[in-house]
Amino acid sequence: MIEKAYKQAEGMGLPVWCQDQAGPFQTVPYPGASWQPEGKPIRQPHQYFRNGTAKLMALFHPASGHLRAKGVTSCQNSVLHPWLKQELSEILTNMSAPEYRLESADIRRIWSQWYEGLSILPAIPGNLPPLRMLLVQDNLAGHKSSNFVEWCFQNGIALLYTPLGGS
Repeated sequence: MIEKAYKQAEGMGLPVWCQDQAGPFQTVPYPGASWQPEGKPIRQPHQYFRNGTAKLMALFHPASGHLRAKGVTSCQNSVLHPWLKQELSEILTNMSAPEYRLESADIRRIWSQWYEGLSILPAIPGNLPPLRMLLVQDNLAGHKSSNFVEWCFQNGIALLYTPLGGS
């Protein structure tokens, strides 16, 4: 499915973006390389100060290598979804609007082709805008929340989820 997305989207002029979260990472300084004399390594203090953890929210465009990222201390839906909506809105605003005028049946056909062969089909709303982007995400339940999915569909963003265990 993901391979199909890259191949067909390129031919249709649709951008494919990928979203994921990474972490948690310890928020302690890590020693870097130093110019210590051979055999005399730099010594670190024995105290360890726990400073919490951080996560990284990332939105990646493989075709260009462009990355939009933000470090956060929590990556719950209440943090992730507003950030995603803001970033995706900015991307869509900077994209040129589709130049074609399609009938609603043709729009539905274009949307539906991305979900062919899936065992569980998303609930595609009746009134769809022209498709403008494909967003690939992992299978976390939060990525499938009705509020976020509806917002994506209203803005012409088709959601594709990686297979379970495939991230």
